[in-house]
Amino acid sequence: MTDRPPLLPADPRANYLAHREAIDEGIRRVLHSGWYILGSEVKAFEEEFARFVGAKFGIGVGSGTDALYLALRILGIGSGDAVITVSNTAVATVSAIDLTGAAPVLVDVDTDTFTMDPARLEETIAHHRGPRLRAVIPVHLYGHPAPLEAIVRIARQHGLSVIEDCAQSHGASLDGRMTGTWGDVAAFSFYPTKNLSAIGDGGAVLTSDARLAEQARVLRQYGWRERYISDETGFNTRLDEVQAAILRAKLPTLEAQNERRRAIARIYDELLGDTGFTIPRRRADARHAYHQYTLRVPDRDGLREYLRTNGVGTAILYPVPIHQQRGYRDRVIVGAGGLLNTEALAREILSLPMYPELTDEQVHSIAERVAQGSRIRS
Repeated sequence: MTDRPPLLPADPRANYLAHREAIDEGIRRVLHSGWYILGSEVKAFEEEFARFVGAKFGIGVGSGTDALYLALRILGIGSGDAVITVSNTAVATVSAIDLTGAAPVLVDVDTDTFTMDPARLEETIAHHRGPRLRAVIPVHLYGHPAPLEAIVRIARQHGLSVIEDCAQSHGASLDGRMTGTWGDVAAFSFYPTKNLSAIGDGGAVLTSDARLAEQARVLRQYGWRERYISDETGFNTRLDEVQAAILRAKLPTLEAQNERRRAIARIYDELLGDTGFTIPRRRADARHAYHQYTLRVPDRDGLREYLRTNGVGTAILYPVPIHQQRGYRDRVIVGAGGLLNTEALAREILSLPMYPELTDEQVHSIAERVAQGSRIRS
């Protein structure tokens, strides 16, 4: 048992402290402005973030889940439709589909990057006999891009829209092109543990289609084009001015913070390559954002307990695949070929501490304890 404070799997407070002066100034600016909803801070952040990613339009919303739901709504997806995604994801991905009234169709992932397997996608489309397929939502899990070239190609061949779930991939890219620019629409989350994080909830929809962007702005605020008059059935999901100011304070350092995450990942790679655990794999043409650094460990629960007693916090993202969760198992359709890879991963995945404020000394210490755990448990 160590006497040192435990190392957390994520540390939002450390991120605040790293940006405290700029964040505090941004909050003061908003408070003194007297304008707290959909004002100049939101407009500026929408433009700055869209420019950073490489999209034409950004629409700030209340959360990442809302961003996914809004993306589906602006594509006209609802009851009687079906949307393909993965079960190896945060429940928000499937929840957003379900909220529209559409049926979630879940396909398996590959065992290298844990993201959507294009072969399973194509097979599922070919064998689908349920509600009309309308869209595909690839999830860029842990910061690694899904295989977008193949997914977009398959979707286009079958007349399906593509919504990128970029909740964990701020600043990631594939073949030099950032996630969030490959599909018709992209959804981002700014939850406090994300690479670009608010101090509270927040999200954004990005697109380069002017018509979709206008529809998103209308639907995010009750369907208003004119205040208090709803032309359409919308809802309320607005990124507030305080969170926008916080995100603007952090955005200029996002690339440097991602590079620090990559440096941490390189240390882990070097020190954990001989443990017998499977370290994260990365496609040669992918620029990983390392939202998480996730191992595959046969005795995952044993190693996790060993690390906990030795001062290292870990996370399991995600312990139960969505198709096996009580709230959704009767509301989803399992795609062709089943979800064997997804189910196997859920038994073995373990995420180590990963955030830019970790020092090299701390990263080495974590890796040493993981290596010790591997020897004790072997």
